[in-house]
Amino acid sequence: MRDKRRLSLLALVFVLGIAFGVPAALGQSAWEQQQSLDSKIRGLQSEIANAKHKEGVLTTQISSASTEISSLQGGIETLTAKVAALEGKLAAHRARLAELQSKYRQQTEDYNRLRSDHQIALDRLEARLIQLYETSGTDELDVLLQSSSLSDLIEQLDYFHTIGDADKHLADRLALLTDKMHAARLETAATKRDVTEATAVLAKETEQQRAARDALVVRQNALAAARAGQQSMLASVRQQRHSEEEDLTKMQAASAAIAAQIRAHESSSGGSGSTGGGTSSSGFIWPVNGPITSGFGWRWGRMHEGIDIGVPCGTPIHAAASGTVIYSGWADGYGNYTVIDHGNGLATAYGHQSAIYVSGGSVSQGQTIGAVGSTGHSTGCHLHFEVRVNGNPVDPLGYL
Repeated sequence: MRDKRRLSLLALVFVLGIAFGVPAALGQSAWEQQQSLDSKIRGLQSEIANAKHKEGVLTTQISSASTEISSLQGGIETLTAKVAALEGKLAAHRARLAELQSKYRQQTEDYNRLRSDHQIALDRLEARLIQLYETSGTDELDVLLQSSSLSDLIEQLDYFHTIGDADKHLADRLALLTDKMHAARLETAATKRDVTEATAVLAKETEQQRAARDALVVRQNALAAARAGQQSMLASVRQQRHSEEEDLTKMQAASAAIAAQIRAHESSSGGSGSTGGGTSSSGFIWPVNGPITSGFGWRWGRMHEGIDIGVPCGTPIHAAASGTVIYSGWADGYGNYTVIDHGNGLATAYGHQSAIYVSGGSVSQGQTIGAVGSTGHSTGCHLHFEVRVNGNPVDPLGYL
């Protein structure tokens, strides 16, 4: 794009060299060239203004993104520290829970073994008591008859009682141990349940904090990616603006050269192109009678160098003052276009005509020079009317 613009500019400079080298072409070619250049200059100025606006927007967005990224970084660091602390507590709770689970399993095994041993002792004691009850008379008589002495008899009877007492003592001790183990097992189960609940709550909180941190990281990465894209776009816009500013400088120089060419042409014609002896700025008349639909000045990001007067197509256009027609024909953007030199550096221009009635020479004030139309860059029937001083556009309302 930049290379094409430079080639166009070089071609334009070449055309200007031809124009300056051929004095006979000063009238129409100079105005055509200046109109074309001014149109390009306005376009470039609009593009540069838009680029500067875009740069400002991008700079603001980049600054905002950087601020938010820094803010998110602080939040991420806070949540990361919190997650680390929670993960440490969670690991401790899980280790404690594993301990309690192991202890509960061991206690359960010990409890079941004691219950089994206690049942065996009870069964043995019960069997022995039944046996003693069922055979107590016979056994004692047999012991008495078989005893060789009184001391032997006493020893035999004590033996039976000692066995019974030992069995009962064992059964009682096993019952006590079983009860204690059962109580310890219940206590461990309750502790394990409490630790399990606390671990679940802690795990949920840890997961929530981790999810919050991860969401911030995702947001930060997205912002960083968007900021990188904006920074790349900003660099591209700045590079394009610099290129456009270089071209604008060259075009403005070329436009100034054409304006000087027009002034030189006016000077060579004796300083007056008017057939009526010249008119003052306040002596201009309205070229058509109608409302102003668009005034002089900036609109839609570019300069509107005249006023638009809304009237139907075909309405006769009158010369605002006496003068010499220095251009009549087609001009980019303006469509059918007529320029009248009134002398003293003043000129008027009439654009978007449906028909042109003059091709050159002198015209008088109020003379019909064309008809209103909608040619060129136009959205409807109207007359585009310009006043130029030394080739430069000014507000026509100051002369009507």
